[in-house]
Parts: sequence; C-alpha cells; structure tokens
Amino acid sequence: MLKKLVATQFTLLTLARVILGITFFAHGWQKVVTNGLGATATGFEKTGVPAPTLSAWFAGLAELLGGALLIVGLAVPLVALVLIIDMLGAIFTVHIDNGFFAQGGGIELPLVLIAGLLAVAAVPQTSLGVDALVLKKKLEGAK
Repeated sequence: MLKKLVATQFTLLTLARVILGITFFAHGWQKVVTNGLGATATGFEKTGVPAPTLSAWFAGLAELLGGALLIVGLAVPLVALVLIIDMLGAIFTVHIDNGFFAQGGGIELPLVLIAGLLAVAAVPQTSLGVDALVLKKKLEGAK
C-alpha cells in the first residue's frame, strides 16, 4: 500500500514538473521566437523593466531552456532556482503594482509558478527524468 502511494506521488510529481516545463517553455518560445527578443525588450522597456535587453535575453532563454530541461527532468533544482529568480524579477518589476490576482496582471501567476518550482526542486526526481537516470548510474557505478 505504501509503495503504491509513493509511486503515485512520484508520478504526480513528474506530471507537475512536465506541466511547469511546458508552461515555461511556451512563455520562453513566445519571448524568443514568436515576438522576438527585440520586441520583448521593447515591451520590457515600456513596463519599466531595468536593462530591458539583458532582461529579455535572460527571461527568454531561462524560460525556453529551463522549460525544456524541466520537461526532460535534467538539473531540476538548478533550473528551478534560475526560474524562481526569473519569476521574482517579474514580480518586482512588472506585477507587484497590479495587486494579487492574475486577471489584473498581479503577482498570482508568478507566485503559483514559484510554488510549483519549489515543490519539484525539493524532492528527488523519479525515474522518468534524466536526473534520476544519472543518479542511478552513479549509484550502480559506486557498487
């Protein structure tokens, strides 16, 4: 019974990690490819984001590459940290003056994304991720 519960929890954790990855990847794709980094930087400048070109590059690449890495489960704690920094930047440069709710451009969505990142970074990854496969090979090699 306990084994089945743990297996279910790991499956749900994997699903959460992949959903977060898809979400970040889509937002990164939008910044880098759909809009382009130039247009993203212009939008950042209009909203008062400091160093808008550098910020656009950081946010776009962090979200695009970080999202992809979350999907495959590679370097999850490090990726989560980078994306949390990205979301804190979004909160304090764009969302904080808009209140709480996402509907009004508030801090709700970045906070929820941070919560998800904390959750997936806090626990060991399952066998459905590259991190777990690397760890498994290291443990087998140590025997």
